[in-house]
Amino acid sequence: MMPLKYKTTADIKVSKDIKGQVIGQDEAVALLDKAAKQRRHLLLIGPPGCGKSLLGQGLAEILPKEKLIDVLSLNNPQDENVPLVRTLPAGMGRETVMKARIQAMTSMKNYNIIIFIVILIVSLLPYYFWRKGDISDIIFAASMITGIVVIVGFILFLNLNKRMNVSNNPVPKMIIDNFDKKKAPFIDATGAHAGALLGDCLHDPLQSGNLGTPAHERIVPGFIHRANKGVLFIDEIGILSPKSQQELLTAMQDKKYSITGQSERSSGAMVRSEPVPCDFILIAAGNIETIQHMHPGLRSRIRGYGYEIYINEDMDDTPDNRDKVVQFVAQEVVKDGKIPHFTKSAIDKIIEESRRLAGKSGKLTVQFRALGGLVRAAGDVARQENAKFVEPQHIIKAKVFARSLEKQIADKYIKNKKEYEVITTKGSAVGRVNGLAVIGSSSATMSGIVLPIESEVTVGGKKTEFIATGKLGEIAKEAVKNVSAIILKHFGEDIKEKYDIYVQFLQTYEGVEGDSASIAVATAIISALKKIPVRQDIAMTGSLSIRGDVLAVGGVSAKVEAAIDAGVKQVLVPKANVKDIYISRGKLNKVKIIPVTDIKEVLKHALVWKGYEEVLKAF
Repeated sequence: MMPLKYKTTADIKVSKDIKGQVIGQDEAVALLDKAAKQRRHLLLIGPPGCGKSLLGQGLAEILPKEKLIDVLSLNNPQDENVPLVRTLPAGMGRETVMKARIQAMTSMKNYNIIIFIVILIVSLLPYYFWRKGDISDIIFAASMITGIVVIVGFILFLNLNKRMNVSNNPVPKMIIDNFDKKKAPFIDATGAHAGALLGDCLHDPLQSGNLGTPAHERIVPGFIHRANKGVLFIDEIGILSPKSQQELLTAMQDKKYSITGQSERSSGAMVRSEPVPCDFILIAAGNIETIQHMHPGLRSRIRGYGYEIYINEDMDDTPDNRDKVVQFVAQEVVKDGKIPHFTKSAIDKIIEESRRLAGKSGKLTVQFRALGGLVRAAGDVARQENAKFVEPQHIIKAKVFARSLEKQIADKYIKNKKEYEVITTKGSAVGRVNGLAVIGSSSATMSGIVLPIESEVTVGGKKTEFIATGKLGEIAKEAVKNVSAIILKHFGEDIKEKYDIYVQFLQTYEGVEGDSASIAVATAIISALKKIPVRQDIAMTGSLSIRGDVLAVGGVSAKVEAAIDAGVKQVLVPKANVKDIYISRGKLNKVKIIPVTDIKEVLKHALVWKGYEEVLKAF
């Protein structure tokens, strides 16, 4: 591809097709044409904000709209609790309902003529006989009152007996209307309860006396029916109840599903319509944990009649893909409609942020929802300053006030912990290490924190025990076990099964998960065991193998940034992660990054070895 030539994003042509707006998901986009032509279901698994719903809209866009139909519900004279269902070509449903309504109105008009004639006769007869003198004034008055009562009763009989009227002149209800639709429906059923998803029959407060609303007028289509001949999109499909997933599977298999009351307490529970068409393409989405909560039959149906796709979290940092980021920014500006376009230098800043969010060397993020938030925030800053275009300084300002909740929490955490000296960045201390961790569920919201870790060794019982506290998760507990193996390997003779070794993650009320604090735990234990001080101006992150090798971890940029904000002067990181650090040069100049490959290198840099050189040689 030829590189884009532009001065601002106003020079970038934005695709009008939704499919052309999906960026970084080439494999998924390539499957859309197949899925549309062959009507295949899709299961999209990956982090939020990567374009899953946009893929669904793109699929709906290319489906043929000429197959759309209108669906009507009609009264069933044989059994009113089983409404009839009829289908018509799209656009004809309104015409059919209008004709039935006119016919019903004509019938009611005839009734009104009859009523008028009856009123006229009843009114004139007593008057006629009274004028002739055949009846007295009292009888005349009584006759008039009686006539009025009869007339009122007759009017109520004709107008309130709805069942008789519907039976003679049934007016269908339009439950699916595709009049003048330009494309196949895209229905987002994310988070829908059973009634909204599968259809429902409304409660009727007037259930007796022939005054109630007919059943065919009370049925309401579900999202599965509205998506007929189109796309049904369900994000986080694992949160659907097992029953709803089972019914969804039934609808997919039969391509039709009867509407009934979803509440056992409702009068609608007695109603069950004839099957209503629901021939949709299902696009189910979620994260990796979603798979565990999916109905096995539902997932099997998708796999057997469609495709499973793992959504990309990032893409290669190539000229073509950088141009895609430019395209994305142009799209966001056009979609928003309230922010200025971006200059080329501002786009370069956005590309830098894309690299940082990716968290990997040579990659750009495709979690565009988070990147889009920064685009709009920077646009708001530029608009507030009456700037014609968004410039780099607007992005820098936007990053400050548009921080994620995790970043705001991390900033307050570091400030509070330094104020109360939970985090120390000067001097040295035995058994105390500044570890590094992250909060946030994805790279788009991830923020680093300094995690103080302390260790103490006490005389124990017959067997050495490693005791870790701080609300640890399963992975963190296993990491401590791995560290204990390294300690026993190198210092087993010194321990001789007589110590209890405690490890505390200080003030971690939210809990700790992951193994990235392994080198910090090992350093704290060795320091406490051998009484060697640890430098407090150093922070560290890294996983450990049971052989003592330092392994790569995630979120290294966020962790290093947290160390800088806390005032740390040196940061130990796995050598494999050095290339993944994306921080502004101004910030990075405030700290020394030290790559390490094994636990011995970690100890060499972290501990104060004066007077303990022999221990290092023996390690």
